[in-house]
Amino acid sequence: MTPRSPRGIVVRLAAGVAALSFALVGCVAADGSALAPDLPSPEPGAIRVVATTTVLADLVARVGGSLIRVTSLVPKGGEIHTFDPRPATLVAISEASLVVVNGLGLDDPLTDLVGTVGSKGPVLRLGDALPPGSILVEEGLANPHAWLNVAHARSYVAAIATALEAILPAKASQIATQAAAFDARLAELDAWTRTQLAAVPQANRKVIVLHDAFPYFAEAYGLEVIGSVISTPGQDPSAGEIADLLAAIKSSGARAIFSEAQFSDKLAHAIADEARMVVESNLYDDTLGDAPADSYEGLIRWDVDRIVAALR
Repeated sequence: MTPRSPRGIVVRLAAGVAALSFALVGCVAADGSALAPDLPSPEPGAIRVVATTTVLADLVARVGGSLIRVTSLVPKGGEIHTFDPRPATLVAISEASLVVVNGLGLDDPLTDLVGTVGSKGPVLRLGDALPPGSILVEEGLANPHAWLNVAHARSYVAAIATALEAILPAKASQIATQAAAFDARLAELDAWTRTQLAAVPQANRKVIVLHDAFPYFAEAYGLEVIGSVISTPGQDPSAGEIADLLAAIKSSGARAIFSEAQFSDKLAHAIADEARMVVESNLYDDTLGDAPADSYEGLIRWDVDRIVAALR
């Protein structure tokens, strides 16, 4: 898919920015996405922070607490690969004291848009916080879905804390305390995930995914991804690609196909029917869902429960 020009988007949307600038005061998310209800309300004087997805926004909110007002540019349930920015997106970016992006190719058009619109603060690329050698690369391209390995999400949290402490030095101690508490919960979540996946028989650990969103999860927790139904969201596979995938399923004995809630599962079910496989089509990766998958921790627990059930 050819990226749309950020400057062209700005020209198209600019007329609506002024009218929306007052309407957005006090909003949690410019595009209507709601973060988990257990998050503290922003205190007076809270700085505005923008994240490209609801998953990243939740991580930021857990670290910043009441000191920040978080906006997710892509709404809950939205698809970042095809997201069309609105005038509200430009307002949120222009008012941000910090913009948090994943990088690694996931949200490049939005990152470019930030550069075109301009923000009050820096851009934090969380992919840059990953340990050396941990980025998975295929055909020369980095896979961006690192947060599905909870250990990598902990690296994201540390980078968020460092960035917020630099912007709010007087609140550095509070930010560090909040980040440490969240990191401890993530350590427990990582251990819980390993325990749950350990119950899956070794013979059942080969899987097919809708698109290449789960390699970090698979690497961390002992699954083997045999293939993907589609190479790029929004682009259907050819007949030859489907035939190759069916052959790979037959030779490997892959047990299940995993798809995500924001995508159609018709093709996954068609392939599963042909190959006599299990389909789990209600997983989440780069967007939060309704409760209980309305936070990063909830998303991981939701996915793990369904993955384990499909593979047992």
